[in-house]
Amino acid sequence: MTAPPALPPVPDPATWQRELAALRVREKAATRELDAIAAQRRRLPMVELPDYTLQGPAGPVRLVDLFDGAAQLITYSHMWFEDSEWQCGGCTGFTSQFTRTDFLHKYDARFVIVTQGPIDQALAYREKVGNQLDWYSTAGSDFGADVGAPPGAGFALNVFLRDGETVYRTWHTDGRGVEQLSHTFPFMDVLPYGRQEDWQDSPDGWPQPPTYDRWLESDEIAALYGTGARS
Repeated sequence: MTAPPALPPVPDPATWQRELAALRVREKAATRELDAIAAQRRRLPMVELPDYTLQGPAGPVRLVDLFDGAAQLITYSHMWFEDSEWQCGGCTGFTSQFTRTDFLHKYDARFVIVTQGPIDQALAYREKVGNQLDWYSTAGSDFGADVGAPPGAGFALNVFLRDGETVYRTWHTDGRGVEQLSHTFPFMDVLPYGRQEDWQDSPDGWPQPPTYDRWLESDEIAALYGTGARS
């Protein structure tokens, strides 16, 4: 029988409030540092891109078309593996968070998914797992490889700025860098037991199964949000 997880100590309310206030000092410092990082990001130079052609639901589209008239664009490069029924669970889970991005319109921006999968397969997978973002295919284009997501490789997040018909790449991240656009991990991080992964610095007795053990798999996401779930 598995032993129950350990519990945090239970002090008097005044002691708890002092501990919380001490933590708040560090939280505020982190917030100010994130503000400073964002300020530096706004001062980054940018690089001009070629006139890539991707594939959309209605056929070929230029990279500049992905902006749909906006000045700014965020793309998430969703990992894709040929002949695989279920694509990357991490990418599928990450992108399933975003159901309402229309608020970006007031910021003159748009957020879309790009993937190396053929457009018909990509759109079928989008429907299967209930994804609500707009998808485009980079198959047959150098775009994916040029922005850090070549065929059969990892995921990436990129930001672009449009000046007329010319597109510039302004920022890129991958790995844990994409967490700043996620709400799942911040939710987990405020829980008493955190993400419950074996790499985390946690007190003795905290549940810490292997990393990814509690992540939803792609078929589980499809069962919650996909075609079958809606029907």
